[in-house]
Amino acid sequence: MCHSRGVAHRDGDGWVECTCGNRHWGLNGAAGLLLVRDEKVLLQHRAPWVHNGDTWGIPGGARDSHETIIQAALREAHEEIGIEIDLVTPLDTFHDEHSGWAYDTVIATCDPKLVAHEQNDESLQIEWIAFDQVVEKNLHPSFAKSWPELLSLLQIRFM
Repeated sequence: MCHSRGVAHRDGDGWVECTCGNRHWGLNGAAGLLLVRDEKVLLQHRAPWVHNGDTWGIPGGARDSHETIIQAALREAHEEIGIEIDLVTPLDTFHDEHSGWAYDTVIATCDPKLVAHEQNDESLQIEWIAFDQVVEKNLHPSFAKSWPELLSLLQIRFM
C-alpha cells in the first residue's frame, strides 16, 4: 500500500461511469455495513458535502482491490462511525449489481457493548432506527432502492 504524508493510498478511490447512466464511487465497487440489533438498524446521516449528502444510509464506501467485501465494509464503518470491528458478526451479504459495478451490503449483528459515533466529517448523526421507521428518513437514493429487499431479508432472519 502506498503512503503519502502518512495517509494510506486507497486504490479503490475514484468514480465509475455506469451503463445505467449513474456515477458510482469505487473503482472496484463499494461495500457498506448494515448493523442490526433489537429489530433496529444503525443508520448514518450523511454530511451535506458527500455524494448524495444530507441523506440517511449505512456507513460504506469504495472497496480497495486487496479487500474482501466484508473487510471493506468493516473498514469503512470503523472509519466513519468509529465502531470496534471485533464486536461485529457478519451474517450475510446483499449484492446490488449495476452493469459491471456493484455495491455489497454486509448484514451483521453486534455485541451490545458496541458504540457508534460520528468518527469523521462524513457523518452528521448516527442513530438506531426501528425496521418499520427507516422509510420515514430521507434515505440515500441507492439505499432507498435496496431497502425493500434488505427489509425482507431482515424480517426473515430477525422477526
